[in-house]
Amino acid sequence: MDEARLADGAPIRVVFALLPHSLILDWAGPAEALRIANRLLVTSGRQARFELVFASPRSTSTSSVGVDLAGLQPLPSHWDAPAWVVVVGLPGDTVAVDNDQAQALLHWLRGLRLESGRLDLITICAGTLLAAHAGLLNGRRATTHHHHLDELQRAAPRCEVVANRVFVLDPPLYSSAGVTTGIDLTLQRIAETCGESLAARVAQTMVVAMRRGPNDPELSPFLAYRNHLHAALHRVQDAVSEQPQADWTVPRMADVAHTSPRHLTRLFVEHTGVAPLAYLRRLRLATAQLALQSGANVTRAAGISGFGSDTQLRRAWRQFGLPGSPSASGSPGRGGGHAK
Repeated sequence: MDEARLADGAPIRVVFALLPHSLILDWAGPAEALRIANRLLVTSGRQARFELVFASPRSTSTSSVGVDLAGLQPLPSHWDAPAWVVVVGLPGDTVAVDNDQAQALLHWLRGLRLESGRLDLITICAGTLLAAHAGLLNGRRATTHHHHLDELQRAAPRCEVVANRVFVLDPPLYSSAGVTTGIDLTLQRIAETCGESLAARVAQTMVVAMRRGPNDPELSPFLAYRNHLHAALHRVQDAVSEQPQADWTVPRMADVAHTSPRHLTRLFVEHTGVAPLAYLRRLRLATAQLALQSGANVTRAAGISGFGSDTQLRRAWRQFGLPGSPSASGSPGRGGGHAK
């Protein structure tokens, strides 16, 4: 898949809908991830992708930790570009909606016309309860903080409430379990919108634990082997993940790390547990899987991912124990998380 093409798509307006005492980490963490994504895009010569908007029924509010917020925009009344609406949690054992500002937010939410890719709804922690009270979860799958699961089921009896998940994807609804999992969900959305390598760089910049996704406990090769703080290795991993089809050799990777090939190999094994060329093959295989799932044929997928031929791709497919074959892997879904 051409990740530069993904990253250069239409700008997305991200509206954080805030109530008094909204949990600050629910919205500040995702907002920082999007800000970092914009910065990384700009420094790589691309356009910033996300326009951040902080909106509320009133222009001033206060956060969950008592910091006053000013300059909040009105809740938008029209949508002239693709947008994400982010609804976040509130402190307390239950979510109270019997106040003027909560009622104003619910009224606004009820007027949304959700459409995947045009107007998506992202709920973080108990923000899912607000969407439930607005009637937006009927026939949907969603999750929330484990303390609120029963409350969510009562508020939305026709919703399939999913427990024990970091986040649940049911476009145009995207819901997360709470607090820091909002960052996980935001990384997932950055990956879908701008590519896996950018999401990995954002996560590495934030020094957060990286999860594969809602249904796959395995780490994607784009995200795996990054749970370290070695700057030179991260430079190499960034470069390889951005251009897996390039003519990479251990000496060329060592040039990026400003070290010798032998020392780079030692660093890879010590900090990631895999050798440099094994890491490269896993990335290329993941890139081929994404290309196949996007409709490319085997020859095209092999070329995009850096395999010299269909035969090399098929050989790597067998080597890493992937099920089926490349030619039978063009089904929808996100791959790359099964290489052992």
